Amino acid sequence: MTRQSIGKGRIEAFSDGVIAIIITIMVLELKVPHGTAFADLMPTLPVLLSYALSFVYVGIYWNNHHHLFQAARGVTGPIMWTNLHLLFWMSLIPFVTSWIGETRDAVAPAASYGLILLMTAASYQLLATMLARHDGPQSRLAEAIGNDRKGMMSLGLYATGIAISFVSPDAGLAVYVAVAIMWFIPDRRVERVLSS
Repeated sequence: MTRQSIGKGRIEAFSDGVIAIIITIMVLELKVPHGTAFADLMPTLPVLLSYALSFVYVGIYWNNHHHLFQAARGVTGPIMWTNLHLLFWMSLIPFVTSWIGETRDAVAPAASYGLILLMTAASYQLLATMLARHDGPQSRLAEAIGNDRKGMMSLGLYATGIAISFVSPDAGLAVYVAVAIMWFIPDRRVERVLSS
């Protein structure tokens, strides 16, 4: 280890709390339909779908964040700030979720949603890199992360989705859904290293 480590417990508990608040904010944005028939749900369908996609994304980050910190030996002050950087971008997910749900098939919300996903992914990559560097090149975490092709491919797909959103917002959203599906299958790299 290159710097003195700080315990991981507080950063994990704080991150879990922030992520729980993010999900709470998203669900509070859902509005009940004014009618009593199933047909009255139809106008709220875009909002429900954007909520479901964002919920999956937040869940993916929560899951991977948990595994990342299980494998890490400890944290430093700069790592704590990098974790806050990740949480900052994640905290904007409810805002763009609401915007994209309310403004179906519009360029700016679809591109903005992709931008927040891109920045969240980039900040997660930075956090993982800093934790692996702190633990050292021979550490379990560094071995698990490796060259992270899946993470780098995600960044490229988000950038592609943003660009496509300017031509077709629905096609841009389809790219974001594809990335979520790609990550919904859990990343087993860290789990394999932890279990060995």
